Formats: sequence, C-alpha cells, structure tokens
Amino acid sequence: MKSDPQLKLQLYAKCVIFVENRYLKIQNQIEEIQESLTSETKSSAGDKHETGRAMLQLEREKAGHQLAEVEKLNAALSKIDVTKFSETIGLGSLIFTSNANYFMAISAGQLRVNDQSFFAISPNTPIGLLLMGKKVGDKIDFRGHQFIIEIVE
Repeated sequence: MKSDPQLKLQLYAKCVIFVENRYLKIQNQIEEIQESLTSETKSSAGDKHETGRAMLQLEREKAGHQLAEVEKLNAALSKIDVTKFSETIGLGSLIFTSNANYFMAISAGQLRVNDQSFFAISPNTPIGLLLMGKKVGDKIDFRGHQFIIEIVE
C-alpha cells in the first residue's frame, strides 16, 4: 500500500499553517499588551497602576517566550525535505502503523488529509523518540500498547 505522493506535501502545508496561526495569535496578544501598556495613565491610583503595569509586563514577557517557541517550530519545519523518502524513520517521514499514522515534523496535533488522520509529532516527543530510526516491520511498545510499523515514506 503506497500513499498519495502529495500527502507529505499536504501535511507539511498544514504544519506551516499551524505555525503561522500561532505566530499571528501571539503577535496580536503582544500588540494588545502594548496598547494596554501605553493606555495606562498615571492618573490611576499609584499602587494599583504599578501592579497593572507589572502584570502587563509579565504578560508581554510570556508572549515573547511563546514567540521564541514558534520561531523554533518554524526553524524545525525549514529542515524538512518532503521530497526525500527513506526506509528509516527521520524528520519528514510519513509513518503508517497498525495503531495510528504519523508525520514526523513538529507537534501540531491531529491533522486530516484525504479522510485520513495523522498525528504531526516532533522527534523529541515520547512517541517520536520511539519511532526515530525504526523501519517497516519494527514493533513499538508505547504506553502499554504494541504496534507494528507498516509503511515508512
């Protein structure tokens, strides 16, 4: 059983959209925080004003960390060559198992393409670590379940 050659490309595109959406959401948060910081006026009661500003500063810092994480996801995606096929599971592999289907890329959750379900996983997730370097026919034990790798593309 061979899959559609466009499948990897479609899954990759969904991962790119996932990252872009997270990036836009965080950018909007940062802009809202910035607007709140600039609209805070000194006419507010002293301590309450300072507490409000401190909370906004913490939110901005948190959003900055989230933005850095999104940039890491983007960097990981840029290393994937969807045209490359290998018998050994690695970054960019499409994996069909007796249990579920996986796309080794970034942790983007469950994706659907052509009425098929795939889990976009990162190589450093627990299941990703188990799958890396494996081949067709290998058995995997994960959380009390055993499954067999059926196809690697």
